[in-house]
Amino acid sequence: MKIRLKTKLIFKMVCIAFLILSCSSEDDDTQIGDWQERSVFDGIPRSNAVGFVINAKGYMGTGYDGDDYLNDFWEYNIEGDYWVQKADFIGVERSSASGFAIDGNGYIGVGYDGDNELGDFYQYNVSTNTWEQKADFGGGFRRSAVSFSANSSGYIGTGYDGENDKKDFWKYSPLTNQWSELIGFGGDKRRDATTFVIDDKVYLGTGVSNGLYKDDFWEFDTGSETWTRLEDLDNEDDLLRSNAVGFSINGLGYIATGYNFSSMSSIWEYNPSNDSWDETTAFEATFRQDAITFNDQDRAFVLLGRTGSLYFDDNYEFLPTVEYDEDN
Repeated sequence: MKIRLKTKLIFKMVCIAFLILSCSSEDDDTQIGDWQERSVFDGIPRSNAVGFVINAKGYMGTGYDGDDYLNDFWEYNIEGDYWVQKADFIGVERSSASGFAIDGNGYIGVGYDGDNELGDFYQYNVSTNTWEQKADFGGGFRRSAVSFSANSSGYIGTGYDGENDKKDFWKYSPLTNQWSELIGFGGDKRRDATTFVIDDKVYLGTGVSNGLYKDDFWEFDTGSETWTRLEDLDNEDDLLRSNAVGFSINGLGYIATGYNFSSMSSIWEYNPSNDSWDETTAFEATFRQDAITFNDQDRAFVLLGRTGSLYFDDNYEFLPTVEYDEDN
């Protein structure tokens, strides 16, 4: 009798230990970071559109649908999760343009119209839903450049002018409607690079030049307007790419989707406190390049783009602190 009781006790202890180990293993396998589908874009599927965010609304337009270059323009209500068509962009139809928002107004310029690189530049007034042409971009004609805004100024740099890849940067002042060239960027020439903003710093990396994917990574201090080279991107990881999107949430930066000899879905997370990268939950839709992103403080969306000749109109929000759910 005592032997049976002892045997049962040992059996129970083994079962409990197994359950604890199983739960621990499941906890270790828990993946943080989830994607949730949002309202599908109302317009034509496309790639290489341009966008910016103003007052919790994403604005997006232009692009290429596989046959035509486009000039329609749309507003995405982030809180309400719906789309509204706005006044068409007044410049020539184009793709691979650059855009940013300054003090409640949007700006779009440069790009490619199917025959030539472009250098024109326009302001969008949200309150009146109207466009106005501004001073041409100071750096001449180009497409596939990076752009961002800070301290009531806009910036455009790198890109391709039809013959050569570029590494120059230019600053736009809406008060004077003038461009001025910045100095101090020591990085490589490139097109189709990626940026994201954390606090008062802009981070720039990826892109391609002469068939080589670039691994240098840079920080731009928007106060002093100085560049600092950070740790190079790891060649052994699949972080190197072009035609990606960049965004930031809660003090961390992200590079998502893109192209490196094929369309990609992997997502990498950057921690500026220790200049390090970690792979996170991959994009939960078709691999793609030439997408765009809406990044509004603590929310980020990746939408549109293409893979090969297939163009997309879908829209996904990234939730970096939510447990991955393969069923949503």
